[in-house]
Amino acid sequence: MRAALKVLSGDVATRHGADAAAQISELEGALETARTAVKAARTANARLREALEILPQGIVFLDGEGRYVLWNEQYSRIYHRSADLFKVGVRLADTLRIGVERGDYPSASGREEEWIADRLKQMMAPAGRQEQWLADGRCILIDERRTADGGVVGLRVDITELKEREASFRLLFEANPVPMYVVSQAGKQILSANASAREHYGYSAEELIGRPVQCLHAVEGHAHVDELYSPAPGSLRDRYWSHLKRDGTKIEVAIFSQAIVHERVPAVLVAAVDITERRRAEAQVAYLADHDALTGIANRARHLDHAAELIASIARDGGIGASLCIGLDNFKAVNETMGQAAGDLLLQAVARRISKTLRQNSKAARLGGDEFGIIMAGANDIEDVSALAKRLIEVIGRPYMINGQPVVTGCSIGIAVAPGDASEADQLMKNASLALSQVKQRGKGSYRYFEADMDARAQARRKLEQDLRLAVEMGTLDVHYQPLVSLANGHTVAAEALVRWTHPERGPISPAEFIPIAEEAGLIARLGDAVLRRACRDAMAWPEHMRVAVNISPVQFRGGDICAMVRDALATSGLAPERLELEITESLFLDRSSAVLETLDALRRLGTRIAMDDFGTGYSSLGYLCSFPFDKIKIDRSFVSGICGNVEKQAVVRAIVGLGDTLGKTITAEGIETDAELSCLRHIGCEQGQGFLFSKARPQEEMLAFLNKQKRKRVA
Repeated sequence: MRAALKVLSGDVATRHGADAAAQISELEGALETARTAVKAARTANARLREALEILPQGIVFLDGEGRYVLWNEQYSRIYHRSADLFKVGVRLADTLRIGVERGDYPSASGREEEWIADRLKQMMAPAGRQEQWLADGRCILIDERRTADGGVVGLRVDITELKEREASFRLLFEANPVPMYVVSQAGKQILSANASAREHYGYSAEELIGRPVQCLHAVEGHAHVDELYSPAPGSLRDRYWSHLKRDGTKIEVAIFSQAIVHERVPAVLVAAVDITERRRAEAQVAYLADHDALTGIANRARHLDHAAELIASIARDGGIGASLCIGLDNFKAVNETMGQAAGDLLLQAVARRISKTLRQNSKAARLGGDEFGIIMAGANDIEDVSALAKRLIEVIGRPYMINGQPVVTGCSIGIAVAPGDASEADQLMKNASLALSQVKQRGKGSYRYFEADMDARAQARRKLEQDLRLAVEMGTLDVHYQPLVSLANGHTVAAEALVRWTHPERGPISPAEFIPIAEEAGLIARLGDAVLRRACRDAMAWPEHMRVAVNISPVQFRGGDICAMVRDALATSGLAPERLELEITESLFLDRSSAVLETLDALRRLGTRIAMDDFGTGYSSLGYLCSFPFDKIKIDRSFVSGICGNVEKQAVVRAIVGLGDTLGKTITAEGIETDAELSCLRHIGCEQGQGFLFSKARPQEEMLAFLNKQKRKRVA
């Protein structure tokens, strides 16, 4: 072209002159400019296509008549079922119609022409984004705009994952058992609420949606609504809130929130967990941690806190205070006689009386079992403390009516005074308990103040208990036997087994001292079993007519299977059952339960004999004889001592002997120490006797020698 123009230019210049040549030159320049523009346009078009291809969205350009002009690969992938139809100049309406016939658009089913018309109308007059579901289950977001030349540019985004997440969220939201609701950040209005929230708060969707979230909060929470329902609620996130149901019921909730966008509105998604019952349970646990479950007053742990508060107050302000430790007298007998339920009612009644007796500056507690404690603050002097102790003894000692029966129980009180007796709370309580133990040892129904040497005595007792436990475990306790003789001929007919303990440091220790310790320390069962086995074994070496008598503690009797223990001891030793006498005290019959009588009957069926020891020292001895047919009655030594010059004692013993004759029971008198007492008892007609006049308690070797000596005398 350029060569032709040059030839033409030269030819024109020859024929027509220079002006014509100039025009041809200008034409050549215009052609070059056009070529440059076309090249630039092609470059721009290529760059546009490159730009369109790297976009993650589908892009399509249509002309004013809805014909395809340009589209990217992502657009073809989105509509892959119709991609074979996409060609420049093809009308979108035609591809839609073929797609509908192929079933590419499920929402067009049954309304094909209407659907196509609506789609074309939306395209030519865009009014916002639309969602389009395809046959393969994908959801496409369509966003279209008109161009200046009347065409259309369309954006396609595959939002299938987003719709799936949205569906999952809606499912988790609506079907969640936890009440959930959505609150707008700006107006603090409820935008949505799941079924659990609507049901829990008692609202329908129409009643709840659109209302201010304050409607769910108690008045005291209204001031915190703006901060609580913000994207970052801060410390309010960890608080509990009082909410109101539609009917006005107040509940406690914990709120968990997360900032979200709800239908293009900044909002807060809220889960409100009802913790009303949990808070009640926590309150109950906290209450029980400080209070006795049976009586409702403070427990030992809270009592210690009260004592610590008293010590701190005295250290700060001066003055005196006291710890009073109260132990009920004879409570065990009531509990065993009337049952544990009645015992519990008695403890509750005692607690009420104590609480009503105290002034405001004194606090009561149940320390466990039948023990109560009082921390008395603000006392003016010791007389105030003594006055309180006296008043408590009088009030607690009044009769009670339990299950329609009158019950009487007294109390003993140990007292420790602060700051003189202790500067620490636990020591103050301990010293009051030590003082109580001294009251019980010296006689019940009174009060006593702590003294410095009480602790030393308590430590000595604890040491004795440890040594006794070791002696029981090692089997170093011994058994001695005291003869029971026939008062008619002086022959030994039986011997009572008596446990003896020789302490390695203190020497012989009286049973009156260590037997109560064994009972309290839970050693009596093992000790009693050891004595029973040893006695049965030793009795096998005695004359066959002699019996062995073994004491059974009430604690031992109720603490295990006494029948099995006796049966095993007899079987192991080979002793005939009729040669074994089991001695029990009247205190066993304070529990008149059928279990006691059944056990005694079972022991009788084994062939053993049952004796009532210390007869006459209880309150209803004659009544006990009607409860069970004893084989022997042992008259307590208190009726024997000084009987010769005491007409009243003689009358009592004569009555018991007469009762024995009538009922066919053997009568044995304990504690015979003089010939005069022996003579008097023979005259009354007592059958057997026991006491130092005949023999002290002897170990087995000496007992055998004693029996051999008696045998030689009879032979001589």
